Amino acid sequence: MKTFKLVRALAVLAGMLVAGAPAMAATLKIGDPAPPLQTGKWVQGEPVPSFDSNHVYLVEFWSGGSAQSRACIPHLNEIWQKYKDKDLIVIGQDVYEQDENGVGEFVKSMGDKMTYRVALDDKSQDKDGAMAGNWMRAAGQNSIPTVFVVNRAGKIAWIGHPLALEASVLEQILADKFDVDAFAKEFAKQQATEAQLEALSAKLRQAMEDKNWDVADATVTEIGNVLPEQARYQVSAVKLQILIGRNDYAGATKLAGILSDQSPTNAVLQNELAWTLATARNTDAPGLALAEKLAQRANVLANGKVSGILDTLARVEFMNGETNEAVATEQKALDGAPDEAKPYLQKFLADYQQGKLPESNQ
Repeated sequence: MKTFKLVRALAVLAGMLVAGAPAMAATLKIGDPAPPLQTGKWVQGEPVPSFDSNHVYLVEFWSGGSAQSRACIPHLNEIWQKYKDKDLIVIGQDVYEQDENGVGEFVKSMGDKMTYRVALDDKSQDKDGAMAGNWMRAAGQNSIPTVFVVNRAGKIAWIGHPLALEASVLEQILADKFDVDAFAKEFAKQQATEAQLEALSAKLRQAMEDKNWDVADATVTEIGNVLPEQARYQVSAVKLQILIGRNDYAGATKLAGILSDQSPTNAVLQNELAWTLATARNTDAPGLALAEKLAQRANVLANGKVSGILDTLARVEFMNGETNEAVATEQKALDGAPDEAKPYLQKFLADYQQGKLPESNQ
């Protein structure tokens, strides 16, 4: 469910640096004229037949079936509400949807949380969709959500993950003060970095599967040298798995404590560290004690409202002999969980009530 699989954090980071690993050589680049809008049905908002010089356009490629896409909707809506009176038009361009019939109902269910324009793709000539082909595929992007910002000159000024689009950048584009040429060079470097990370991640994945801990450790170091300094804590977390793979539980506990203290306000990291310690096969008492401390820290940071963090806390409470506390915590996790998570959380709760530790999917 939540196991810190290999380089999941790196995959998230990759999505923040650029929208995804290039699937092929890109023919659509920063500074190029934006391809025409070849949308299908407009699900919400006034249709936009073409770009004009009076507006800046933020075209976000998303899918209702993508959890990351859904998670970015509130952020996109905030951008739309903040800048809609400053000549910004936001278009949620649905792509790669398995069942387009449900998109309209999904958008409707979002209500005032998703008020920007939404369009389906035109699949009359291309089974993947005209927008998916002429924008995503042409730009070498293969993961969603991905944002393209089109400036008043009708050129692509920015490409990337929605959460990586800084307000200052968007404001510069709106004011016609953004240096597109400079960003084009930066973007090319980001793509090269992404390709390098992708290759190293594959190498690391194989080494971990083969339990070749020396190669895995060396590869993590290589990855750390590629990443920006502020992101290197993520590969340090992979080092934790390597220590566990080597059965060095004392070393793993020590490293987990260091990583936790280095990022005391990062709830996601605290939770992942706790989960990794709690699901290792032979974690000792000091490791379990630290796991509970980290899970509690994550829960405080999340204001006790994130079901995944509560689930981690319940597990370490149970493993530390606190059965009643584990049952109560798992009940909170179940109560606040999304519908798709309720079945397995219900099973975990039943296991705790029966005095049994649920299986992890590590």
